[in-house]
Amino acid sequence: MIVLTRLDGKELVVNADHILTAEATPDTVLLLTTGLKLMVGESVPEVVERAAAWQRRARGVPETRATVLPFPFPRGLPQE
Repeated sequence: MIVLTRLDGKELVVNADHILTAEATPDTVLLLTTGLKLMVGESVPEVVERAAAWQRRARGVPETRATVLPFPFPRGLPQE
């Protein structure tokens, strides 16, 4: 689960496994597996990083190891 912020400033918790896509329109819109669309204040790279960090923690992967996310993002993973 990751904590994100609605556009009105209120926090919400989203199950990262349910995120299908994240797109900047220019606000960040998440499409969930349920068909629900959420607009959040975080940028697409922030959402990707939070989801990736959650996936690593959930699977017990050390922080130094690269992780491939099990869900697609339209622009791919941010390059470091």
